[in-house]
Amino acid sequence: MEAIKDYNKSELIDGVIYDMSPANIRHIRIQGHLFTIINNFLAGKKCKAFFEAEAVLSERDHLIPDISIVCDDSKIKDSYIDGAPDFVAEILSPSTRKRDITVKKDIYERSGVKEYWVISPKDEAIEVYRLNEHGSFYLDNVYTRFTESEWERLREEEKAEQNLSLKISLYDDLEIQLDDIFAE
Repeated sequence: MEAIKDYNKSELIDGVIYDMSPANIRHIRIQGHLFTIINNFLAGKKCKAFFEAEAVLSERDHLIPDISIVCDDSKIKDSYIDGAPDFVAEILSPSTRKRDITVKKDIYERSGVKEYWVISPKDEAIEVYRLNEHGSFYLDNVYTRFTESEWERLREEEKAEQNLSLKISLYDDLEIQLDDIFAE
């Protein structure tokens, strides 16, 4: 038995339509873990989490982030987000990797997304970009999940420098463990 080949999910990037391939199972699991953690935390709070909701950022840019958070209810329409989410996470896949770390990152920055996470399933790492007061992204940190053997090989000073959990800048009290995001 084979998967269905006709898959209709696309993004408009700088006026060009890009069809998207279905995500692999690892991507879906990471997306599900992170969305569940964020969504559970936001229950009863002002901000809302979204799973693959289209964000209309401009007439020429309609993106579908893997996960987004929107804190302004007026941006939430029936079938899309009108304007920049406050937070976006994209999970890299072989077919979208280059666009996610270049073109889409630039669009999110230009649109005013406050925080952008680039999640690499292959490296089990997350790059966190935050918007500075000048409207530019800066790399805040890179978080990497270590195997037991990799962790054991680190010197104590190196272990002390590592962060095994991270926070979304919107909430100081939401601490997310890397192991929970990349769990099998």
